Amino acid sequence: MDWMLGDGVENGTLRTRLVMAGVFLGAILALSLSVAFSWGGAASGGGKVEESPEAKAAFAAPPGSCVTWTAPDVSDIHLVPCAQPHLYEVTGVVNIGDKYPPDAPPPTVEQWRDIALERCSAGAPDYLGAPLDPYGKFTVSALRPGNDEWADGEREMRCVLQWAAPGGKLEPVTGNAADQSQAPVWEPGTCLGLVDKTVGNPVDCARPHAYEIVATLDLKTRFPDSYPSQNDQNTWLDTECNNAVREYAGEDVDLGAQKLILGWDVREQESWDAGSTLVNCKVGAKLPDESGLAPVTGSIRKAGTPPPSPSPGG
Repeated sequence: MDWMLGDGVENGTLRTRLVMAGVFLGAILALSLSVAFSWGGAASGGGKVEESPEAKAAFAAPPGSCVTWTAPDVSDIHLVPCAQPHLYEVTGVVNIGDKYPPDAPPPTVEQWRDIALERCSAGAPDYLGAPLDPYGKFTVSALRPGNDEWADGEREMRCVLQWAAPGGKLEPVTGNAADQSQAPVWEPGTCLGLVDKTVGNPVDCARPHAYEIVATLDLKTRFPDSYPSQNDQNTWLDTECNNAVREYAGEDVDLGAQKLILGWDVREQESWDAGSTLVNCKVGAKLPDESGLAPVTGSIRKAGTPPPSPSPGG
């Protein structure tokens, strides 16, 4: 994922690194947390998840199942139809008994994270029917055996896909992962928080935020046949995002007077190959010293104007 600004690619490069750092950190934090979700343990590894029939079914779910929860300790984890919002989609069941014999101590959380990255990433493309976009919204995680189950010889781990926001918060997904774009795009009208001069989780636009999403565009509407260079993407999006922000905020919008800058995503070749062709147009602000993003408060959406509809496909 990239975020380019209308004032030039060079300035956008710094912010790209900042945004990518936030995305990567968020994914790792979510993975570290979620691999601690076990049959007998709560999210932090302490206490016990209530082993209700619903919880047992979730931790034994076959590939293609979707699970969700709302309680901080994950005690209400349960299966839901994938057409409903969910936090995990099970992609496979991996047995790690080849590396961990019956008398082996259980892996640490860090080791579980590494196991999940290695074993679950490998199977994700087969499940999706396409490459896993390395810059996309989906990351791998796992549901693991608890210590008691481990002591009883259980070595099966359930691989899952999740959507972690840049700040690490798991976002609900509706529908099967294989049937939707992996592009990390947000609905127009979404504002993403500001954390340490870079991008965090979605927040109310009335709160200080890093940027506001003003449109979703599909690069394939302009480049239907092959991957466009990022220079070509920038040239097209410079025009299209300027048109989109006027539709979103009104024809008389003056971003400069509000010290705002219009930006957009560009896609890497690997993302394109995975089918990720959707991008967001977004509005944010930069700090005077170019060290990152500045806080913005309030929405620029024109009163009474509904947000643009996301483009299909991609």
